[in-house]
Amino acid sequence: MADLRTNLAGIKSPNPFWLASAPPTNSGYQIMRAFDAGWGGAVWKTLGVPVINTSSRYGAVNYRDNRMIGFNNIELITDRPLSDNLREIEEVKKHFPDHAVIASLMVQTKEEWHSIVKDVQNAGVDGIELNFGCPHGMCERGMGSAVGQEPAVLETITSWVMEVANVPVIVKLTPNITDITEPAMGAVRGGANAISLINTIQSIIGVDIDNFVPYPNVDGKSSNGGYCGPAVKPIALNMLKNCAKHEGMTIPISGIGGVENWRDAVEFILLGASSVQVCTAVMHYGFGIVRDMISGLEQYMDDKAFKTLNDFRGKSLQNVKNWQHLNLEYKVIAEIDSDKCIGCQLCYIACEDGAHQAIALPKSVDIRVPEIIEKNCVGCNLCSLVCPVEECITMVRKDDGSKYETWEDYNDMGKAPTTFEDERAGGKHHWVPAPTDALKNNNHN
Repeated sequence: MADLRTNLAGIKSPNPFWLASAPPTNSGYQIMRAFDAGWGGAVWKTLGVPVINTSSRYGAVNYRDNRMIGFNNIELITDRPLSDNLREIEEVKKHFPDHAVIASLMVQTKEEWHSIVKDVQNAGVDGIELNFGCPHGMCERGMGSAVGQEPAVLETITSWVMEVANVPVIVKLTPNITDITEPAMGAVRGGANAISLINTIQSIIGVDIDNFVPYPNVDGKSSNGGYCGPAVKPIALNMLKNCAKHEGMTIPISGIGGVENWRDAVEFILLGASSVQVCTAVMHYGFGIVRDMISGLEQYMDDKAFKTLNDFRGKSLQNVKNWQHLNLEYKVIAEIDSDKCIGCQLCYIACEDGAHQAIALPKSVDIRVPEIIEKNCVGCNLCSLVCPVEECITMVRKDDGSKYETWEDYNDMGKAPTTFEDERAGGKHHWVPAPTDALKNNNHN
């Protein structure tokens, strides 16, 4: 049976599924409901000098029938007195001593950092997360992402915290930076025990084109907020990979960004995360989603014969290479299963207008199944991605696997193009229709 027990820098929890610091962790009531549902840990909504929030606060990107694929908020840290939160932290730990309770903190001065760290430790937290990622509101006050974007400042403040911390300290990083490994290394130098990433991405979610006000509307005005939800997962995975592969990364990572189900969690763990934090999915579907996340992860681990999370943590990192190290001799082409094809011809339109003109329409009007022009197919995958029928279009390998040459190899062997009209260019011998052919029997389905 799979063992989901998690240990992030000494912070232990029954499973790797934690609630991120956000509205779902605003109170002891919510966190107790979450732990009762099965969540392994929770990062308390950021504590500091309480704020006054706006109304309204949230916006969302909907795509076709899917709601909230992207989510935006302009909500700030806790608006509740510190004493109330400390009292509730103590209460939660009494009822759930084996679950991880982490206090997210954001203050300004060294004295304030020392004071609040001692307060939350006295309340019984298992760990502390330093919020150096908030991209709106608090950063204008010199906190949040204003710290996360300055590695030297981040390092200094982290070192202040480590002077008085007697529980593990996590530094939460902002994605609103060119190279996330720079603040990550600042956290390491400052003595942090772990990092977490990503915080939300600075964004404007959309604009009301009738009233000319961006969302969310606050009395006819708006502000940039933090973007999160399923849409940010690819960005989060890449930044996680960058940190996990960095040779100076000697501390564990808690992964955040678009986690909605067990498969998402597995992807984060495969790229090096020790725990995953969830926010938007809970705001959309409620705490109960953790049951499927737990059962799905257990089943995956059993199917793969993984006994613990350590058995597959970081397993995908060895397969992530810089582009110049990919095999240029690997060749695949598309293949259409005529029995599964519904004749929508989306693949033809996509390839004809958006790719390499490697799909032809059937000559007979009685046949709707397109045909692959093998000599022109570059194996780009576009047709398989737009096809609405699973496994109707598959990519079939055509090379025999005997050659492995990369761009780096091509340069070393003098095979790489070096001039504007170089005969060695990949597209030089690729058939392309004449420009005027576009005007003959043009089909704009």
